[in-house]
Amino acid sequence: VMWKLFVVLFLVGCGMVPRLPGHDFLGARYINSPLGEGCAPDSDPLIRFDAFDCTTFVETVMANDDIETLNQIRYKDGQIGFLNRNHFIESDWLVNNSDRVQNVSADYAQTKIRSVIIDKRSWFKKVHNIDTDFKSVAVELEYIPYEFAKDLNIEKTMILLFLTCNADFRDKIGTDLAVVHMGLIMPNGVLRHASSERGAVVDVPFEEYVNARKKNKNNLGIALVEIK
Repeated sequence: VMWKLFVVLFLVGCGMVPRLPGHDFLGARYINSPLGEGCAPDSDPLIRFDAFDCTTFVETVMANDDIETLNQIRYKDGQIGFLNRNHFIESDWLVNNSDRVQNVSADYAQTKIRSVIIDKRSWFKKVHNIDTDFKSVAVELEYIPYEFAKDLNIEKTMILLFLTCNADFRDKIGTDLAVVHMGLIMPNGVLRHASSERGAVVDVPFEEYVNARKKNKNNLGIALVEIK
């Protein structure tokens, strides 16, 4: 797999194949939660191109670097506000962007269902000390277990979600959680993502990354999300 990555990067550098989405951001710094509303409680900017976390990298690529489109992706109905942000991939992001994306995992491999309760009210209080009236939401997320996530025939760039089942989340952040990381899976078998471990936006062989993640018993598998 590694030699394929080197060949693709060489051809891209020579201008022999088109650059895949997010190429211009390779090497940009990883920063946890680099974007905000430009005012309290999160005064980070609405858009930036020098630093990303895993979600803002995918969102910025999807928006084609356009701030108006980015705001539509990041906020429910495009209404900018901390409480209105799509904080949770499972219950907010996928639902509010259903006109842009769809989970197509079942089209590629055998799947299972990860059931999760997202308690936004508890999360806002525990993590941000903000009182809200959000109701808990039950979500069923279809995913491909790691045992079946081999030899996937990926012919176009898609969003890749990484799922876990870790009982410690509720105590730490006030809610259960399913999706803990995301990136872009390329037709050449490369995962392009903002990596906290590497401290930057990087390309890594998909199979190599999957093999590393599945060593942790809490890690369940991946979901393939098509960009419409």
